[in-house]
Amino acid sequence: MTRKRCYAAVDLGAESGRVVVGSYDGSRLEQEEIHRFSNGGTNILGSIYWDPVRLFGEIKTGLAMAAARFGDALCSVGVDTWGVDYALLDRAGHLISTPHCYRDPRVDRNMAACTERLPMNELYAGTGIQIMFLNTVFQLFAETQETPHRLEIADKLLFMPDLINYWLSGVTANEFTIASTSGCMDMRNGQWNDEILARLGIPNIFLEPTAPGTTLGALTEGVAAEIQSKLNVVTVGSHDTASAVAGVPAAGDNYAYVSSGTWALLGIESPTPIINAQSQTYNLTNEGGICDTIRVLANITGMWIVQECRSTFAAEGDSYDYGEITRMAEGARPHVAVIDPDYPAFSSPGNMPGKIQDYCRDTGQRVPETRGEILRTAFEGMALKYRLVLERLEDLRGGPVDALHVVGGGCQNALLNQMVADAISRPVITGPVEATAAGNFLMQMIAAGDLNSLDEGRELVRNSCETAEFEPGDSSPWEAPFEVLKKNLDH
Repeated sequence: MTRKRCYAAVDLGAESGRVVVGSYDGSRLEQEEIHRFSNGGTNILGSIYWDPVRLFGEIKTGLAMAAARFGDALCSVGVDTWGVDYALLDRAGHLISTPHCYRDPRVDRNMAACTERLPMNELYAGTGIQIMFLNTVFQLFAETQETPHRLEIADKLLFMPDLINYWLSGVTANEFTIASTSGCMDMRNGQWNDEILARLGIPNIFLEPTAPGTTLGALTEGVAAEIQSKLNVVTVGSHDTASAVAGVPAAGDNYAYVSSGTWALLGIESPTPIINAQSQTYNLTNEGGICDTIRVLANITGMWIVQECRSTFAAEGDSYDYGEITRMAEGARPHVAVIDPDYPAFSSPGNMPGKIQDYCRDTGQRVPETRGEILRTAFEGMALKYRLVLERLEDLRGGPVDALHVVGGGCQNALLNQMVADAISRPVITGPVEATAAGNFLMQMIAAGDLNSLDEGRELVRNSCETAEFEPGDSSPWEAPFEVLKKNLDH
């Protein structure tokens, strides 16, 4: 190559968004964050909404900055976001309403009615998707009960990255990996399950799934004029976890991964979905991956609990950075109590330390008293839940994995990484922090012909990023707490 080729990744998370540029010189991929901006749900009269219009403005600002810096070397843009949330469009292509956040309480109000209409074992059997309150299918059922007029005039449903792609390119599409998070698709064939939708009274306003690596087209004339660049818009692994898994710097297939952040998504890659009675018992999900793979994984509550503890402490007048939070946990007494991070009470914001103490009290355990003990209990709960899910995945795949790769922002927490290595008795390999952006770039590079395969892309990531390895220590102190976790799962 005579000059670098550059790609723009738009990466939207639940707390923040950013525009990152990847520069490829033929042997290494370098990343540079160009623009970062806040995100978050807003509570309006008891409902929680996203603000995609503001986000789109921030995205255009970031792309304009990238175009000014990299000029004609900038080739394309790809968008990834969190999963499950969506927007409804009318026949003219306009938003019908402000998109809801997955933590909106409308789902809780309608879950009982949904279960009466369609038992959850039948929903899992028809989709292969983990039953979680936030799934698109439950949000859409809530629409049928509370706001059916929206669905009556809806012409198309676009998931959040699809919406941004549409506003960038003028082309509507449901990218496969983001669509697969919905709980509306039969993962055996990658098509919408019309029977499931009909039984729940949900109209099929979805589009034919579009594969990652598809060039939707160029920026609209209006956007191109605003940012002063003519980029192609490419579907990447539009679910941020799909992009993060694509960016795991692993060789071979004898490993598991965790995309660690607010959520921790722990899984394996499989050429086909694993949907059977055992996977249903384990409540494991089958989501679309890059390059004809399936991500068999579990959604585990991750750093959310620690983030909420930090918010509570700040509201009480004590602001800590994450380094201080980790040091408080590290200095606390170990294994005071055991929590299941996925206990329903932990999913909502507000007074997380009190919720942890209540859980321990209700399950007959010693109650962590100090802030350090509460935080350590949260970290240890994550490590123990990782072990449980990993053992279930190994059972399904028919053998153990050699190592666990941890990518994403959570991989920077050395305390948690060592806890996980000790708990699972396997090496934990961390990095890159920016795996999502890396995976986003790889799909654009494959679409452009700069890379020929996902394996080639992962080799590029290995050659371009730093990793660290945490060797397991003594696992014996984790055995009794692990038994407590299993005992309390049904609490």
